[in-house]
Amino acid sequence: MKFRELPPVRDQLRKCVRCGRCRTVCPVFAEVKNETVAPRGHVFMVQMLRDGVVQPSSQVYEHLGNCLLCETCSTFCPSGIDIHELNAAARSYVTDSLPSAGRRMVFDRFWTSPRLLRTFSWLAWAAQATGLQSLARKLGLTRLLPGDLPEAERILEEVPRRAARELLGEFIPARGQRRWRVGYFLGCATNLFNPEVASATVEVLTRNGCDVYIPSGLKCCGLPQVANGRLDTARELLLHNMQVFAGLELDYVVTDCASCSSALSAKHMAFVLGVEELDREAAAFAGKVQDLTAFLVDVLDVQPPAAAGAGPLPITYHDPCHLAKAQGIRRQPRELLRRIPGVELVEMKDADRCCGGSGTFSLTHYAMSMKILDKKMQAIAATGARTVATCCPSCMMQLRHGMSRSGREGTVLHPVTLLAEAYRQSDPSHGRA
Repeated sequence: MKFRELPPVRDQLRKCVRCGRCRTVCPVFAEVKNETVAPRGHVFMVQMLRDGVVQPSSQVYEHLGNCLLCETCSTFCPSGIDIHELNAAARSYVTDSLPSAGRRMVFDRFWTSPRLLRTFSWLAWAAQATGLQSLARKLGLTRLLPGDLPEAERILEEVPRRAARELLGEFIPARGQRRWRVGYFLGCATNLFNPEVASATVEVLTRNGCDVYIPSGLKCCGLPQVANGRLDTARELLLHNMQVFAGLELDYVVTDCASCSSALSAKHMAFVLGVEELDREAAAFAGKVQDLTAFLVDVLDVQPPAAAGAGPLPITYHDPCHLAKAQGIRRQPRELLRRIPGVELVEMKDADRCCGGSGTFSLTHYAMSMKILDKKMQAIAATGARTVATCCPSCMMQLRHGMSRSGREGTVLHPVTLLAEAYRQSDPSHGRA
């Protein structure tokens, strides 16, 4: 669909009343204090692109790229404008007008290939395990990397040797009586960089009566493509993943990644597909998608047994933008943490303030990302908790980097890993998934 015909561009631009409320909540504007990076400025830019006042250019894309797509502005817009969708649509329009071989190679070929992604993660593990990464840093070789990558490559710390797919099968039966048939959308970041989260997810689901299906043909959810101007590729990935789950006769499709559940939500799917309403097949698929914590609390109503000697463990919780703002899921992760024996939830100030990771933003805008991260780390420190829970692999990676950067000792984890450990302590005979 053409840029001007996309529903957000066609219908929402006229809603903006220029009030500037979006500027007061934008993490990037808080650092720069310049209208060119404000959400309102992005709305102006999209309007000028639509009307032909400005033409697609690298400078235009650079202005649009100074945005986390965290949806904070959209959440607080009194006119109900989906500013993040306008921005993403404009990025795609610019990249379509100015083809980039590098962008196509990364987001159309590399990031759409599970095999290539796995090869990259294995090479990263090998570089760390053999000391080549440290040597390259000492010799200054990492400075030869393009853009912000000389600094941003440090975010990728402690890459595991084995991916989750190498630890889990395509079908894991329920333990005891089956209650639900559940598809597990295993996202790229969980699979490659957080296999312990995937194992914990499967363990908890099967302990609570779920047959778990992990289709081998799954690809990226498409959110990195949306953020980097490859809307057509995101559409292809979405349709592919829908087809992979088709025919499995599932009750639910569950994911432990906030970005993936956001990408598979009905609203985001409609944006990517360029329609106002989903057709029957797409709507049925989106209706089955559940964030893991919401599924565990609202559907399974998990009640982990008390473990002997479970002492108070202060934990603070960080709201991923793609969970809290994109999907309105704030209560369930906290409720899940409160149900885990021994956990003492300590709320942080501005828990839903973006950590600055936002998928690939920390790689393309490292310095700005770190300014936003520093404020998040201050909020974490103020709680006194040494353990941070969050439901997004990108946030986990960013917060771990923040711990390392600040010299602060602490642990960043997904709530499901704590839940799985609680089950193991109460019933160690079952072992791990």
